[in-house]
Amino acid sequence: MPDPIELESVEKRYDGVAALHVPRLTVGARTTLSVVGPSGCGKSTLLRLVIGLLTPDHGKVSIAGIPMRPDTRPGLLPRMGYVIQEGGLFPHLTAAGNVTLAAEERGWPRERREARVAELLELTQMPRELLARYPAQLSGGQRQRVALMRALMLDPEVVLLDEPLAALDPLIRSDLQRDLRRAFDRLGKTVLFVTHDVAEAATVGDEIALMRAGHILQRGTLRDLAERPADPFVTRFLGAQRGGLPVSAADRAGDRS
Repeated sequence: MPDPIELESVEKRYDGVAALHVPRLTVGARTTLSVVGPSGCGKSTLLRLVIGLLTPDHGKVSIAGIPMRPDTRPGLLPRMGYVIQEGGLFPHLTAAGNVTLAAEERGWPRERREARVAELLELTQMPRELLARYPAQLSGGQRQRVALMRALMLDPEVVLLDEPLAALDPLIRSDLQRDLRRAFDRLGKTVLFVTHDVAEAATVGDEIALMRAGHILQRGTLRDLAERPADPFVTRFLGAQRGGLPVSAADRAGDRS
């Protein structure tokens, strides 16, 4: 069986400058890979190539063995869920309307939609009464839970998250980190989780891929990166975040290896 996410010899350039160069990257079934790095390192570009919002200038992106191309993208999108920063909800739809939109477009009967929404409410710890509200009437954390429900509505194999918690206050962010980890463990999805926060990457992910200038410098657990850095920049990057990096995060990351 092919891995759910595969990149081979992928390059993306802007104005002739390489923004991303990935010789090979795979994310196996039921694995959460957190991608971290400084601003402009190529994290979001990587995610957008995987979901087909961008086309590589060279190389191939595959989802479950199927190359991601303009002609294959419509068939692959239902197999992928996507969550962006601040949720990206449609403001003219209620929370319920946002969550069920894709299922309605695919002709799911009402009973099936309602059963799936009930499952997702329990999974995300979202109060049912909030489904009647519009995005502007929800808190940041509630909007992100709705965005996650929307991404999971069609029960996709692959879930992509682009810094979904960046705009939240620390307490809400901490709660959502734990809830995301619990949800991914329970669902067994293949997840690519982009963040600039190493502690968050270690909490949510099984492994971390640290990027710089479009390249993946090292992949492994937080303990691997801390104790066996592949490049001096790895140590510098971890050191810059040390003030907010709890020892427990490193311990959890090491325990998963």
